[in-house]
Amino acid sequence: MNFLAHLYLSEDHPKVMVGNFIGDFVRGRNLTEQFEADVARGIELHRAIDEFTDTHPIVKKSKDRLRPEYRHYSPVIVDIFYDHFLAADWKNYHPVKLEDYTQFAYQTIMQFDDILPERVKYLLPFMTKGNWLLQYATIEGIHRALSGMANRTPYESKMEMASEDLRKDYSLYKKEFTEFFGELQTHSHEWLQNN
Repeated sequence: MNFLAHLYLSEDHPKVMVGNFIGDFVRGRNLTEQFEADVARGIELHRAIDEFTDTHPIVKKSKDRLRPEYRHYSPVIVDIFYDHFLAADWKNYHPVKLEDYTQFAYQTIMQFDDILPERVKYLLPFMTKGNWLLQYATIEGIHRALSGMANRTPYESKMEMASEDLRKDYSLYKKEFTEFFGELQTHSHEWLQNN
């Protein structure tokens, strides 16, 4: 669900960006049989990012703070919170303004329409129309994203309330994100260099 981070960590390589973006929607290990090499590499990068994130002690702290209220939805909420901090502090991470970067990202993904999984093709028009990646920069945008996800979950998730938790412990989540994301950037960069 942390679409912005996955795109950003692809280091502006278009095919890697596409693979990294669709990573949650692709199953199986035989990626090079399904996709060209750099798209497959992006999917593999997506999985490496998820594994690093899911096992990181700082991320665990963020998730544990939310777990009593949101149970197994807490990792999804933390993903969205962390995308918020990346978007809100974008100028510290990328030389291109977020407004311009989001348009570049959408256009890049749409160029590969013929390989996008059906669920991505369904999702993308909503994402581009609402410019979700840009909206992540505000708490109101995060609230809309979490409310939309809450409406799509089969069980009561209460995710629509989570933006209040972000407001309440904003500096704490921001500190955790900043410490973690520096390590994730290094991990992703090294992964790309070695693969």
